[in-house]
Amino acid sequence: MQIKHLFFLFFLGLIKPVHAQVQLSVYSEVSIVTAGPGTELYEAFGHSAIRIKDPVLQLDLIYNYGMFDFDQPNFYSNFTKGKLLYKLARYDFKYFLASNKRDKRWVKQQVLNLDQQQKQAYFIYLEKNALSENATYFYDPYFNNCATKLRDITAEILGNKVDFKAGNVEENKSFRQLMNKEIPWNTWGSFGINLALGSKLDTKREFKNYMYLPDYVHTIFKNSIVTIRNQPENLVKREDILLDFKELEQEIPIFNPFLVFSVISLFGLFITYKDFKNKKRTKWLDFTLLFSTGILGVLIVFLWFFTNHSTTPNNYNFLWAFAPNLLIAFLVLKNQPKKWLHFYFKFLLILLILIPVLWILEIQLFPTSIISLLILLCVRYLFLSINLKTM
Repeated sequence: MQIKHLFFLFFLGLIKPVHAQVQLSVYSEVSIVTAGPGTELYEAFGHSAIRIKDPVLQLDLIYNYGMFDFDQPNFYSNFTKGKLLYKLARYDFKYFLASNKRDKRWVKQQVLNLDQQQKQAYFIYLEKNALSENATYFYDPYFNNCATKLRDITAEILGNKVDFKAGNVEENKSFRQLMNKEIPWNTWGSFGINLALGSKLDTKREFKNYMYLPDYVHTIFKNSIVTIRNQPENLVKREDILLDFKELEQEIPIFNPFLVFSVISLFGLFITYKDFKNKKRTKWLDFTLLFSTGILGVLIVFLWFFTNHSTTPNNYNFLWAFAPNLLIAFLVLKNQPKKWLHFYFKFLLILLILIPVLWILEIQLFPTSIISLLILLCVRYLFLSINLKTM
């Protein structure tokens, strides 16, 4: 969830992991580090990493699973196909802190309540992962990212000695519900993500799955229990605020999705009213609506069937962003379009009617900003189903 410049990645490559045989002192600490959200979309969820500090060995390292390189081979095609490689970077903690200080993002650390053997186990595990042959992994924003790594590493090292607790975390939420709390609904980022991702994102999850988000890593670790000398104790021994900034929020642009779609919809409804009154059909409006929804439909089909993204299949946005519209757009440009097209638009109306049903039943939540656009499509398709039948 963090991007660094190439020179920084090159610098990190020069830092070699220390030998696993190095023994941490009794004064060493293993901490979960959480950074607040940034202003960019890829920073909106915050960030998580692991810190190992040992004043005796003069060691203070951050293990950051959130690194990637725009210039890696086939970066953009791999990103599109869901095959994006992320990398564990190991470097001095002071650079991590300085980066967040520059960006004015708050940083907290939770020092874990571990015995010496467990601290050493974390150290050995992370040092082994930081080796160049082990550092890369296939990234998944919901199942394998910088935050889930910390949950999985902790579960692997502590085994049945750790008991993750929900505490006051509300359970039985979906990934999409959690995500929509982090990104303002009326931004293009929220619209794009909710358009591209399918109903798998709407499956209700147990609280441990919430830890794809750094905030929930922080909260659930705080609530959790570890067994030490056969006694249950808090997993977090101490929490420190390292950088105290006001939480940054995503800015809602002036030309936001709701405004843009509302203006388009009002304009389209006005033209439809004039067409109905004057008993004519504005062909360029029909072409524009069908062509644009068809293009979005093709994108949905591509993400659904031709990529490895875990959450793009079963995307019911196809009910309004319907791929065949791309072809039909050219047919409606004719002065005398095929009469069977009125059946096609009746079919599109049926698809649109299904959307509120799926939305209310929470089978899939749709981008809130498209409500006005859906109204326009419904009215226009109704008009076309009648108009083309009587031609």
